[in-house]
Amino acid sequence: MATFIRLSDYRRKHKPVFFSRPELNQLLSLYSRQVARGEWRDYAIDQREGAALFSIFRHTQESALYTVVKTAPGSGRQGDFAVLNGRHRLVSGKTMTEVLSGLQRNLRRKSARLDGESTG
Repeated sequence: MATFIRLSDYRRKHKPVFFSRPELNQLLSLYSRQVARGEWRDYAIDQREGAALFSIFRHTQESALYTVVKTAPGSGRQGDFAVLNGRHRLVSGKTMTEVLSGLQRNLRRKSARLDGESTG
């Protein structure tokens, strides 16, 4: 016996998640600054069930350095936004501004650590 699924019910449950224009502007602003510094070289935007992802790469053939994830509101995860380094969650929060400022702090710490190693 065949199982029938009403598409309208399926679509209500699985609404796609997208980055808004202001969120993309924030992401691309940080990305362009890091490209100008020679730190980042490529990015990818993906969409998964219940999430939108912006992945940042140093080299195209490598795995992502950072991934900014926007999850569906009320999905039960920590905050609606997160920054991942591999599988490690660096920052999570309710707004893009919040998580990107956390990522920028992490980048400054990493840069300061590298500067200290090169002079010492």
